[in-house]
Amino acid sequence: MSKRIISLILTASMLLALGLCACSGSSTESSKKKKKKVKKTTTETSESTLDPDDDPTSDPDADPTTDPGIDPTSDTTKDPGIDPTSDTTDPADSDPTGTPGDGPMVGISMPTKALQRWYQDGADMKTALENDGYRVDLLYADNDVSTQIVQIESMISDGCDVLVIAAIDGNTLSEVLAEAKAQNIPVIAYDRIIFNTDAVSYYVTFDNYNVGVMQGEYIRNALDLDNTEGPYNIEIFTGDPGDNNAFFFYSGAMDVLNPYIQSGKLVVRSGQIAFEDVATEAWRTDSATARMDTILSANYADGSTLDAVLCSNDSTALGVENSLAAMYTGKYPVITGQDCDITNVKNILAGLQSMSVFKDTRTSSAQTVTMVEAILEGKEVPVNDTVTYYNGSILLQSYLVQAVFCDANNYKEILIDSGYYTEDNLS
Repeated sequence: MSKRIISLILTASMLLALGLCACSGSSTESSKKKKKKVKKTTTETSESTLDPDDDPTSDPDADPTTDPGIDPTSDTTKDPGIDPTSDTTDPADSDPTGTPGDGPMVGISMPTKALQRWYQDGADMKTALENDGYRVDLLYADNDVSTQIVQIESMISDGCDVLVIAAIDGNTLSEVLAEAKAQNIPVIAYDRIIFNTDAVSYYVTFDNYNVGVMQGEYIRNALDLDNTEGPYNIEIFTGDPGDNNAFFFYSGAMDVLNPYIQSGKLVVRSGQIAFEDVATEAWRTDSATARMDTILSANYADGSTLDAVLCSNDSTALGVENSLAAMYTGKYPVITGQDCDITNVKNILAGLQSMSVFKDTRTSSAQTVTMVEAILEGKEVPVNDTVTYYNGSILLQSYLVQAVFCDANNYKEILIDSGYYTEDNLS
C-alpha cells in the first residue's frame, strides 16, 4: 500500500475521532442546558401565583371589594337605606386583604348589610379610620354565625392590630377570641355584648335598659295609664334571645309596664309575657308578622281592640304593622320601635307606628373610632361604666351612649336638623 493511501487513511481516522469528540461535547452541553431549563421552569411554576396573568384576583372584570360573607343571591334591597340600583360593592366593603397602606390594621366585623344601622355603622367607622391613616378590613357576615367566625379568624391571621365586633350571637365567639388574646389583639365589642370570655377589652353600646324604659314610658303616657281606668290590651315583641341587648330592652320596658299588668289595667290577651315567649329570632320581620298573625286570629278576631304593642325595635315593629294591615280593622294601637329605620319613620309620619328610639349610631361609631385610636396610640381609653355589664367572665370596661325617642312631633329636630336624614329620604 502506498504511503499516500496510508496517509489518507490516518487522516480520515483522526477526523472521525475529532467528530465523535465534538458530538459528545455537544450532547453533554445540551444535557446541561436541558437540566438548567427544567430547573428554571420549576421555579417559575412555584411562583406562578405571583404572575398577574395567572392571578384570578387581578382579573380587571373581577370585583375585589365583594364581601365573601354575603350571598350574592341574597336580597340586599330590603334595607330602605340602600339604593337597590347602586353597586353593592360599596367602598364600605373592604377587600378581605385590607386597604393598602402602612398604618395599623383594624378589623371590623358587622352582622349584616340588610339592616340599615349595621351597614351605616361599618361604613362610618371605616371612613373615619382610613381618613386618619389606618388600614381597615370591614366585613359583613350576612347574619350567619359561622361566616362571622371565619371572617374574624381571617382578620386575626392577616395580622390586624385591633378588632371591633358586633356579634351575631354573643355566645359563640369565645373560642375565636381566645386566638385574638393569644396574639395580644385588643377587642372592642360593639353594641352587642360578647359572653364568657376575658378577651374583650372594651364594650361600646347605648344605655339599652334605658331604651326599654323609654318605650315603656311612651306606652304609659300615650294610654294615660295613671289617670284612666282601662283595661287596655297590649301585646309584647322583643328581639333575638341570643342578643343580650334584647333582654335589656325587655327588662327596661317591663319594669315600667309590669305594675299595670299586675293590677289588670294592662291585659296581655295572648298570655305571652315571659321573655322566652316574646323573643323574635334574629329580629326577623317575617317572624314577627307570623306571630302577630297568630295572636290576632286567636285573640282579636272577635273585634276586641288592641291598644298597644311593645316592640323592641323597628324590624319587629314592621312585622307587627304588616300583620295589622292584613288582619286588623279596629282602632290602631300604640306601637313602639327602635333605630329610626327609614321605612319605620315613614310609618310614623303615616300614623302606622307611634315612636322609635333614636340611637344616633354616628355617635357610637365615632366613640368606637376614638377608642380604637387611643388603643393604637397607647393613650388612656375613655369609658364611663365599669359595673353594669358582666359577660360571665369579666366586668366589661364600657362606654354607654344615650338615646332619645323620635315621634311625629319631634322627628324634624331629631332626624332632619341633625343631618341624619333629609326630607327627601322620608318622602
